Amino acid sequence: MKNLLTGILIAGVTGFMIGTPCAAGPDGNTIKRTVKVGDLSRTYYLHVPATLPKDKAAALVLAFHGGGGAPAQFERVCGFNDLADREGFLVAYPEGIGKSWNDGRGVEATQAQSENVNDLAFVAALLDDAEKSYRIDEKRVFATGISNGGIFSQYLAANLSSRIAAIAPVAGGLPEPSGPGFNPGKSVSVLILQGVADPLVPYNGGDVTVFRKKHGRILDTDETVKKWVEHDGCTREAVVEDVPDTDPGDGCRVKKFTYAQGRDGTEVVLYRIEGGGHTWPDGRSALPEMLVGKICRDFNGTAIICAFFKAHPKP
Repeated sequence: MKNLLTGILIAGVTGFMIGTPCAAGPDGNTIKRTVKVGDLSRTYYLHVPATLPKDKAAALVLAFHGGGGAPAQFERVCGFNDLADREGFLVAYPEGIGKSWNDGRGVEATQAQSENVNDLAFVAALLDDAEKSYRIDEKRVFATGISNGGIFSQYLAANLSSRIAAIAPVAGGLPEPSGPGFNPGKSVSVLILQGVADPLVPYNGGDVTVFRKKHGRILDTDETVKKWVEHDGCTREAVVEDVPDTDPGDGCRVKKFTYAQGRDGTEVVLYRIEGGGHTWPDGRSALPEMLVGKICRDFNGTAIICAFFKAHPKP
């Protein structure tokens, strides 16, 4: 059993650990689309609500599965579709090469990074393709994801900021190699949801380590926040709030740090989940707490992310 769990965890390191894996396909309002990127045929799934407005452009949320995960799995457990159906926005679930993303860490253990797959070009091609069929508001293109997908959302915003209004990485830091030359071309609003007790993607940065195997390095969470705050020109002092402890039994407490008044209306917000692990807030985990840590139940991560995106379009 220990060897089985080890294999699963390493396969999904910095990966999507939330929800029971499911082989079923996307729901009836989600369509499969393919785009050509160089010599590769790339796939993404686009959720198109029946309520999508016909008379105006709609927002688009890019939702990146974690390493070892899949679009259908992420779609079924993250809950974005329900909100999209109610509020009328599109959700794209891209599919990584080898169930992984080239997020800038240079990890040989993942196919996308060992083969230096150009996932930035994939996202650009995805946006171009979606815009051919749907009226997409270019000021309201957002990105989120967990772990490898969350790390990639930061890498994406740092390198394709002209097309991304806001990001919301969950349990996914800024890759260390991106630190020295960090200088996105445009301002981007950033919401970071990070557990202080994450056993895989450490809050304080450094090696992403699973069973003594290293999978690249990330920057300290507070240092990452500082980089985005300085880049966006936000206030240096945060407004600090205690998020209500609505579930005293989850072993987590949450502090919210808001850095406002950035250029073009941007903000940087950190939810520091004290006691939280490598998990999606108010989600479910396919692996035991001893491997991924605690799940915070004090707020719903998907609802917080969508509200943040709605409040932070490009100007």
